[in-house]
Amino acid sequence: MKCYRCGLLVFILIAFALPRICFSQFRVVGYVAAGGRYVKVISDTTFKRLTHLNIAFVNPDSAGNLLLPRLFDSLVVQAKANKIKVLVSIGGGSHNPHYARLLNNDNRPAFVENLIKLTSAYQLDGIDVDLEGSAIDTNYEAFINDLSQVLKPQGKLLTSALATWNAQLISKAALQKFDFINIMSYDQTGPWQPDEPGPHSTYSKAEEELHYWTVTRGLPKNKINLGIPFYGYCFGTTYGPSMSYENIINTFPGAEQQDTIVPADGGVIYYNGLPTIRNKINLALKNAGGVMIWQIMQDAAGEKSLLRAIDSIVHKRKYDE
Repeated sequence: MKCYRCGLLVFILIAFALPRICFSQFRVVGYVAAGGRYVKVISDTTFKRLTHLNIAFVNPDSAGNLLLPRLFDSLVVQAKANKIKVLVSIGGGSHNPHYARLLNNDNRPAFVENLIKLTSAYQLDGIDVDLEGSAIDTNYEAFINDLSQVLKPQGKLLTSALATWNAQLISKAALQKFDFINIMSYDQTGPWQPDEPGPHSTYSKAEEELHYWTVTRGLPKNKINLGIPFYGYCFGTTYGPSMSYENIINTFPGAEQQDTIVPADGGVIYYNGLPTIRNKINLALKNAGGVMIWQIMQDAAGEKSLLRAIDSIVHKRKYDE
């Protein structure tokens, strides 16, 4: 009996000493396309459900001058008023012809300086690098290193949005410079592949990509955010190449409980509804350090909101409506 009690006491002491999931540290990073086609007023309630706001996108002109999207100033003010961290995101999926030249050895110092001046002028919390495609070239690692050398002493964040399909382009040295990375676990197919219709952001793909970054690439789970989409892709429909989650559920009653809609006039729409989003959040709570959303202006309001569903799981909030 004495040995049993000693063993129980040791077990209790170890249990309390072990690290636990701290929901207050779980990141909910929301991108907002400040110059995109989905433009609406964002409520303070939305901001309170985020930990970080990434304002997308701020990109350079041919001289390296940074061009701010039209909602940039107001979004910075609102994010700060709600006490969440605000970052400027550069790059994006659209091709920018100037990065190849601005990131080379001759021009990189001046471009980095412009980015740092922007963070200082607006008292931003950091920079998110969402360079994609050909913008990830032989100068990428040096660019990340130069940014890190200036941002880290100032206590600012350096993060990145990365796709798994071209992850081999990102060196281990570059990965180590990021405070955390946002895994773009979506866009596995889309309207650019009209002959390959199908879901573009499945739960199984999220599992696979989290395994890649934590096991194959060896990153700690707390440095990874699982990306989730607030939009769907349309194949063979009259609704355009894509639809926001808000438009989908407003157009098709009951769509919030599904991942696929087959319109009466033909075609198919693939997206993530509430059940899949909830499952992905629970997956991220076990196997990641947070989630990332593209993008918050595409969410619905009220009880069908995806962000509200995320918040209810992460922070155990109860909603009456």
